[in-house]
This record gives sequence, C-alpha cells and structure tokens, in this order.
Amino acid sequence: MGAVDDAVKGSSLPYVDSDGITTFEKGMDIVLGVCFFATALVSYIRRKASYQQSNSPSAGAETMVITAFYSLIFLASSLRAIWFLVPESVWQPSYTPSAVYAWDNDHPSWLGSALSEIIITAGSLALFSIFILILVYWADILKKYFQPGSQRTSPKTIFVSLVTTLAAFMILNVLAFLAKFYTTEGMILFHAVLLAVVSLVCVCEITIFSQKFQTVIKTLGSINQVSTDVQVRRILWITITGNLFFITRALLEIVFAANLLLFWKENGTVGKAFSHEWWDIYTALKYSSEVTILALMLYILQSRFHAAASAVSNATKGGAYERVPEAGDTTRLEV
Repeated sequence: MGAVDDAVKGSSLPYVDSDGITTFEKGMDIVLGVCFFATALVSYIRRKASYQQSNSPSAGAETMVITAFYSLIFLASSLRAIWFLVPESVWQPSYTPSAVYAWDNDHPSWLGSALSEIIITAGSLALFSIFILILVYWADILKKYFQPGSQRTSPKTIFVSLVTTLAAFMILNVLAFLAKFYTTEGMILFHAVLLAVVSLVCVCEITIFSQKFQTVIKTLGSINQVSTDVQVRRILWITITGNLFFITRALLEIVFAANLLLFWKENGTVGKAFSHEWWDIYTALKYSSEVTILALMLYILQSRFHAAASAVSNATKGGAYERVPEAGDTTRLEV
C-alpha cells in the first residue's frame, strides 16, 4: 500500500486525501471486528450441529431452514469481521471515504476502495437475506391458512428470486462504478439508497405478517384448547427487534444519502463530504445495530432449535388436531 499512499499524498486533486485514522476509530474497528467474529464463530458451531440434525431421518424441512439461517448469519458476520479486522490502510489510504474513479492510474487507491465496498455490499446482502428468508416462510405459512386451496410456489424458489434481484441491483452498482459513471462515493450513495428502500419494505411486511400470524396462532390455540402465549411472544420479539433494526437502518441511510446529496449540490463534488466525526457516528450506529440484531437472531434461533428437536420427537402426538405453528415453523412446508 506504500505506492497507494504516495500517490494520494502527492496528488494535487482536492477530492483525495490521506487523513489517517484516529485512536477511537482503531478501537471501534477492533471492538466491532471481534464482536462480528464471535457471532460468526457461534453461528458456525450451531450451523454444524443443525446440519447434523438435518441429516437425521426424523428431521423435517424446518431443521434445514434453521441451518440456512445459521449459514446466512455466519456469512454476514464473517464478511463484516474481515472488513473491520483487516487494517484500513489495506483497503484505502483514508479512513473516511474518498471520491475516486475506477481505472485511475494516478490514484491506485480506487481498487482498495472498490474492494472495500464490495465486501460491505456482500455482507449487507447476506444480512438482509436472513430477514427475506423469514418473510418468505411467514408468507407461505399464512397463505396455507388463509388460502388453503390455492397453489403455493416453493418458498425456496421465492427466496432465491428475491435475493437474486437484490444481488442484481448491487452488482449493477459495482458495474456502474467500473464503467466510471460515478466515483466510489457514488457507489456508496447507491448502496445507501437501495438498503433504505429495502429496509422500509421489510418494516411494512414484518408488521403485516406479524399481525396475521398472531391471528392464526390464537385461532389454532383456541381450537386445540392450548396456550399460545409462548408463540405469540416469540413473534412479537422478532417483530419488535426486526422493525427497530430496519427503521434505524432506513433513517440512517436516508440521512447519509441526504447529507451526501446536499454536499454535492453545494460544492459540485462529494469529495470530503464526511468528517471523521460524522463518519464515526454513522459507522458506529450502522454496524453496532447489525451485530446486535445478529446476536438476537442467534438467541431466538437457539430456543427455536431446541423447540424443533422436541417437535420432531412429539410429531405423532397431536392426534387429529392442527399443530400450532411457531414463528419460522416450516415442518409442514414444501422446500
């Protein structure tokens, strides 16, 4: 990275600057990196155990879905850990974003900046895929109970289609950068706007599905004459934590994008749009909320994993009654 640093430091262009990294930023990167690494480690261990259970003859589709959840958590956490634990100087000379174009021989730092953003983008895709998977299976279960005679598309097919669509937008962003339509900060802006829109959609969908799911569970509870308090609380827990995360993320990305656009309008460039203070606040809020929601998902899945194991052994004890579904319950779904 010495050549990159020399090129940037010796540049006369105003939008590239090597402004170092503060002690706070070093500490923040280490703390968040270690937290994401711990999350990745826990999810890997649980994924291994879940995968072994999924190979059991008595295991259903539900266990496979739980394994998929752990796999996505592991992928998202690993990519975030890599981004934080690899020294910033490996990615780019400055800690705050620098507006550089692709293929700029005078500023080879564009390559590291692009790789940094690609790592972030891939991590975001894995993170949002977790909630897309939840919403897809919730929608399938609700369709089963509200439209029992209708034909249902496989949840796996819908999930792959939605994730592929989101990935296509992210790939388009990278291609636009490589085609020199905009700088690295333009790529960051596109990413922020895209995730803000997806976050708002997730808030609406989670809220709607949660209300319907609670109605189904309470109805089945009345039919079976059993308490459904545990299932309802679990759904509320997922709904509240999920909505808090997505509302926070949407507001954060909207403020981020607005600040970038305002700076461009006033200065005609997005270079140096972010001070260390502003970028530190954005980074801390964004990624601390991510590691928190991933840890909460591990907590929720842990209790769900034990419930799944019990459900397998008690699957034949329900008689003629309809079993009360859990949040994320896919034992009877076609995958």
